[in-house]
Amino acid sequence: MHTEGHPARRAVLTGGLAAAAAVVLSGCSSPRAPKVTTAAPQPRPATPQAAFVRLMEGNKRWVSGNLEHPDRDPERRELVAEAQDPFGVVLACIDSRVAPELIFDTGLGDLYVLRTGGQAVGPVVTGSVEYGPLTGGTPLIVVLGHQRCGAIEAAYKSLKDGTPLPGNLQAIVKAVEPAYRLTVKNPGADPVDTMTHHQIKVTAADLRANADLGPLVKKGALAVVGAYYSLDTGKVEVLTGSPV
Repeated sequence: MHTEGHPARRAVLTGGLAAAAAVVLSGCSSPRAPKVTTAAPQPRPATPQAAFVRLMEGNKRWVSGNLEHPDRDPERRELVAEAQDPFGVVLACIDSRVAPELIFDTGLGDLYVLRTGGQAVGPVVTGSVEYGPLTGGTPLIVVLGHQRCGAIEAAYKSLKDGTPLPGNLQAIVKAVEPAYRLTVKNPGADPVDTMTHHQIKVTAADLRANADLGPLVKKGALAVVGAYYSLDTGKVEVLTGSPV
């Protein structure tokens, strides 16, 4: 078919083809993902009580799914680029399912986060935990253990069988041995879970009695909380040291 010499007809055909193409393309394209909105910035909690409440409110949102995703936008990135002032320190496990920023629905610049196998501590880890409270007045430390901890299970079996773990994994075993000794006395129905609870409590107690952190705890400027995270429910259960 020839359309030369018929500009009006040609224009109609061209416009019709363009419209049809637009319909086809719009029908094939994927719908846009909904824009994630972030909550307005909140003032930094200045007391252990306020910091603890902020964290636990965030965990409630994590459990329910009503997340706010605070402090996760370019404006926040620019705000904390020059300086930071986190309101909490979280010492958690390396487990990929236990991400403190997600579990507590926090964002950039809100938490100092340390993660070691089974919350094992040593001089470098302890010094890193001390950094926020001693240099910036961070009012809260949370030692966060969790359900079905692989590091604790491996350490428990190693100590029970008298078989060392390979490489530097044995350093984790040595670090959590005090929790194992407590577990042997009363293993309960699930010795690994019992040991996890002991490891949380022992670590929190040691930090609370630390020569440098202890005075801050005594005067009420710092709280050291021992907590347990359920992989099944997403809920954080406080075991020791709640400031409220």
